[in-house]
This record gives sequence, C-alpha cells and structure tokens, in this order.
Amino acid sequence: MRRRLITGAALIAGLLLALSLAPAHVWSLLMLAIATAGAWEWAGLMPLKPASRQLYTGVTALLIALAVASGWQDSPWVYLPAFLFWLLLAPLWLMGHWHLRAPLAMAALGWLLLVPAPLAMIHLRELGPAALLTVVGVVVVADSAAFFAGRRFGRHKLAPRISPGKTWEGFLGAWLGVGLYALLLDLLQAGPVGGLFQTLVVFWGLFVLSVAGDLFESWMKREAGVKDSGRLLPGHGGVLDRIDSLLAVLPAAVLYWMWIQ
Repeated sequence: MRRRLITGAALIAGLLLALSLAPAHVWSLLMLAIATAGAWEWAGLMPLKPASRQLYTGVTALLIALAVASGWQDSPWVYLPAFLFWLLLAPLWLMGHWHLRAPLAMAALGWLLLVPAPLAMIHLRELGPAALLTVVGVVVVADSAAFFAGRRFGRHKLAPRISPGKTWEGFLGAWLGVGLYALLLDLLQAGPVGGLFQTLVVFWGLFVLSVAGDLFESWMKREAGVKDSGRLLPGHGGVLDRIDSLLAVLPAAVLYWMWIQ
C-alpha cells in the first residue's frame, strides 16, 4: 500500500508539473515516451521474441510521431475506431472471454488502442489544462474509490474469471465517487458545458469505459499468464497497468470535447 501511494503521488505530481511547465513539443515527447513504454509491454504480452519486440515498439513510436507531425491529434477520425472498439467490441470480448493469440492480430489491436491515447493527451492539453485534468480526474477518482471501497466492503466478485480482486462494492464505490466528483466540479463551475445532469451522464459513461479498459487489460494479462504488464512502477506494475483505463476513456473524452467546442 505504501509503495502504491508513493508511486501514485509521484505520478500525479509529475503530470501536474509537466502540464504546467513543459512546452508543447516536450509534452508531446513525454506522451510518446509513455506510449512507447506501453507498446513494449504490449509486445511482451503477445509474446514476441526480443528482436520482434523491439521492432514492434519502434514501429509504434514511429506511427505516433508521424501522426503528431501530421496534426492527426485534431482529427476525430483518429479516435472513432478506438471509441467504437471500447463501446461495442470490448464488452462482448469480456463477456465471451474471447481468445486472441495471433501475433499480427495482437499487433494491430495494440496499435488501435495505443496510438490514439497519446494523441488524445496532446489534443486535450491544447484545449487547456482544465480539460485534460477533468478527464484524468475521472479515472483517478474512479480507481481510488474502487480500490478503497473494494478493500473495505468488497464481498461480491465483479468478474472472477478476469480479475478476481475486483468487486461490485468497489464498482459502486467508484460510481459514487465519480458522481461526487461531477457534483464538486458543477459547484465550482469547472465542469464541462451543459450543467450537472449532462456532466453526470458524461462522467458515468467515461467511468464505465474505464472499467472496461481495466478489465480488458486484466484479461489480456491472464491470457499471457502474467500478473503485471511490467515492473516499471513500484506498487502498480507496468505502464499498461497504470494507463489501461485511460486507453478506453481518452478517445471518448476527446470526441465529446470536440463535440461541445
């Protein structure tokens, strides 16, 4: 618990520092670095031999760099395929416990999920720190509330075949936490355009997507026979273990912000 809290606090402090001080090109490089680390871990889940793993990671980094250089972070078409995957396909995948071990299909899926995320972080930052922090806040609040509510009240398993540690009590605690977060932003007049009801609908929708992202990464780890995607973050595992929910939330969040602008 102590290592988890220290690492979490360091990550939040680093995000706030970079968000406040980093020039646009430095922010883009930071997002590229995080996505590249995620690609390395995804290649490890496939699993690939060292040379192929390096190649996949390099190609992923190149795809993201080319997309940023082309300004694709401002195009909704970059985010729509990933959004549709999380909205329509991921729930069926999790309910059906589908298996996917073909390397080419795994590689394509990794690009579908990993490439839009850093582009979304770049786009949201261009809109202003408030937009990005609002979206990240949904995930942080949901994750924290689920963790503590699950530890205190957890009895009924949410998805025992996928992630035995997650409970319905944790889910409900996260749902309540996100609702309170929406209420706080509305009181501070810092939430998205549209009032409290629309904010609740959007935030709870993003919360459900965050759960799908968390469970999907857990299922892919279970398929690969590993507990964590990596060891980079003490108390949290790997980069994918930390950004799994964001991978699902960011495409939808960017599309929503584009819609209300």
